[in-house]
Amino acid sequence: MEAKRRDFLKTLGMGSGLFFGDPVTLFGKSPEEAAQEINKDVFAIRKYETDLVVAGGGMAGVCAAIAAARNGSKVILIQNRSRLGGNASSEIRMHISGASVLKQVWRETGILEELVLTEAVENPQRSYEIWDYIMYDKVVSEPNITLLLDAIVYDTTVTNNRITQIKALCSQTEEIYEIKAGFYADCTGDGTMAAKAGAEYMQGREAKSQWNESMAEDVADKKSMGNSLLFTSSKHDRPMPFKAPSWARKYTAKDFVKRPIRQWEYGYWWLELGGLEDIVKDGQKIRHDLMATLFGVWDYIKNSGNHPESANWALSWVGLIPGKRESRRIVGDYIMKQDDAIKDQQFFDRVAYGGWPLDDHPPEGMNGFGLIPARSIPLAGPYSIPLRSLYSKNIKNLWVAGRNVSVSHVALSTTRVMATCALMGQAVGTAAAYCKKHSLDPAALTKDNSALNHFQQLLLRQDQGLLGVKNTDPKDLALKSKVSASSETPDGNALQVIDGVNRDVKDGRTHQWRADLQKGNQWIQLAWDTPVTMNRIELTMDTGLQRFLRISPEDSVYNNQVRKAQPETLADYKIEGIIKGKNTVLVTNEGNYLRKVIHDFEPIEVEALRLTPLKTNGDQYARIFEIRCYLEK
Repeated sequence: MEAKRRDFLKTLGMGSGLFFGDPVTLFGKSPEEAAQEINKDVFAIRKYETDLVVAGGGMAGVCAAIAAARNGSKVILIQNRSRLGGNASSEIRMHISGASVLKQVWRETGILEELVLTEAVENPQRSYEIWDYIMYDKVVSEPNITLLLDAIVYDTTVTNNRITQIKALCSQTEEIYEIKAGFYADCTGDGTMAAKAGAEYMQGREAKSQWNESMAEDVADKKSMGNSLLFTSSKHDRPMPFKAPSWARKYTAKDFVKRPIRQWEYGYWWLELGGLEDIVKDGQKIRHDLMATLFGVWDYIKNSGNHPESANWALSWVGLIPGKRESRRIVGDYIMKQDDAIKDQQFFDRVAYGGWPLDDHPPEGMNGFGLIPARSIPLAGPYSIPLRSLYSKNIKNLWVAGRNVSVSHVALSTTRVMATCALMGQAVGTAAAYCKKHSLDPAALTKDNSALNHFQQLLLRQDQGLLGVKNTDPKDLALKSKVSASSETPDGNALQVIDGVNRDVKDGRTHQWRADLQKGNQWIQLAWDTPVTMNRIELTMDTGLQRFLRISPEDSVYNNQVRKAQPETLADYKIEGIIKGKNTVLVTNEGNYLRKVIHDFEPIEVEALRLTPLKTNGDQYARIFEIRCYLEK
């Protein structure tokens, strides 16, 4: 067979890989004619229409997309990387910080809580790649979300101060996306889509005189906080030598006087550069400078002789994508300032909260060896974030969430952390869906007191923490019920499941029903004077909000964590409807680990509702913060 093939090729003049025949005779076309038929339209054009475009798949963008989708909007989420999570992803590996640093009960709830509770249960091995997968799974499991990875927004069309279309490019799949939407949300961190659309924005540090901020500069400048590049290392059973590349920087002990090296398992947030340059456009140079710095620091640890206990340690992962802290900040109808975080203004349009310290970093970063790497002012408690800071002042249908929101440089030092950004994302996604349903623009929502109150109640219902806002939802049938229980602890009165507060705020009350499961069968019951019809029950559980709960490469972060279902959380229970003395089981649930749990069923008329806790995830007491009941149409 092979011989016949060689004879055939020889006949064509193609033996030994050479071609001697006449191309016109062989193909019927000249080389010039053939070349003209090459398809130069490499990039396919994909056209979409949707309700909301979310640009940026960090924690703000993920929460914005999920919130909008769950509230009924069609969403396209565009992420310029192959993984979701931004600074929290396996590509950068910063743990998600926020108001839990207060060590009170203000760990961020809502969608972020759902994500981290799931991660603690499904990822006991603490794999960052599995954390990536958990975020991916949550996003793609929402039928209203179309996820476009490895794509970047590069153009916008703006008409009458409204974005009417954006274009995004995916080089991996050679596609150009042309997307039209009613609303757009810039969660890119850099404010890229907003800037391209002509949204007004700020960069750099403001002067003290501008807003009377004590932490501001004497003279305004264009400097910013820098980027950081992280690494992890592992201990081995033998010495692990290290030779630095020729381009690595050289360091001595005096360079670390302000940056003490106490461990090298995970490092270092203070390995920071770029604040003296254009943090976006000089990104390639900043990245290389950070690489040179990182390997120089590791060279010092391994080879200076000052840390002999590092002998058996070796790098296990080195980041190639710097984590950013600051670039553009989009101007909204309100610019948050230093005092807003210190005094908590209790904004009328509050939709999220923060609690991280005012934590400013010098722009010199690792080049400023005589400077402390950060100046941090702890806060006494959480502060509110207004909706007016989460949309563009001059682009009417543009939302913003994340570190590119409407804040001063000083206020950014607290709002920039990812747990706070996630809450802003959930607020923006929910607001975009709400505005679509009610034909409102972002600014109009803040000016309509009735609509704003209804929106805040919707956020609270979906477990978004709002300071000082209680459940007064007129649709919540539970608020009209009479509550009783088999038993209760002195600080766990059953009536507290309808007191409108779903966490242990500092007011001397627990705001939850507690019953001792070691003292026999327990139950809590809601009853109505006349029968009511419902088809949904919503529960808010105790998930130990006083603890920090996040994935991190650093062992010490896990000292007070529970890397499984949280012990306080009710795991197994049943809910029965009672009508004319007859009990009908509406819900049975086993293995629960979530804080916010929703149960839907066929509409049923009941005189009373009884919840029987069967098992917790380890705690002695059954604990429930809130029970809500609805008839959903």
